[in-house]
Amino acid sequence: MFGVVGPWLEWTGVAVFALTGALAAARRGLDPVSFALLAVATGVGGGTLRDLLVGARPVFWVANPTDVVICIVVALVVFAGAEQFPVEAGEGRRRRAIVWADAVGLALFAVTGTERALSFGAPPLSAIALGVMTATFGGIIRDLLAGEPPLVIVSREIYVTAATLGASAFVLALSAGVPLTFAALFGVAAGFVLRALALVYGWQLPTFQPKARD
Repeated sequence: MFGVVGPWLEWTGVAVFALTGALAAARRGLDPVSFALLAVATGVGGGTLRDLLVGARPVFWVANPTDVVICIVVALVVFAGAEQFPVEAGEGRRRRAIVWADAVGLALFAVTGTERALSFGAPPLSAIALGVMTATFGGIIRDLLAGEPPLVIVSREIYVTAATLGASAFVLALSAGVPLTFAALFGVAAGFVLRALALVYGWQLPTFQPKARD
């Protein structure tokens, strides 16, 4: 089901991304079934795309429903707790929680997605690309289902670059002979720190500015 990193890192990423899906459902004031749907789609969406592209059969959560169970439990916990906050007071907190939890999930999935791709024989560059897809696709599904512009598009701060850094740092550490667990932790830290700094300081990469026609 998983590469040699083991399931704990993957399960953590699934839980964190499921949390962002449930929080998005809370912002919309949805019912518990919709909470579960958004949590599951967000938690396993990126990994599903990754497994389909690397040819894994069956897809990881089909072979073992542990990931789906994690997502549903997270969704129900958030549903029970979300009702304790008034809409006005809770809205800003939920939005901030989504952004920061997304940053954690982004860093985790960038590494686990890359490791999973490497375990299926993908070359390093392809594995990094698959890691980035794993890290971003679940969030795209979450935002589309919640009726919001995808964070990967509307966020001007460094986002995809942070996932790329995390995946690349992991691969470079492995190639330097760093033990797998430490390489994974190094990659997660690199991706999260860059994303966190971008959130705190508003760091951005140069953006395309089309020239105005005369």
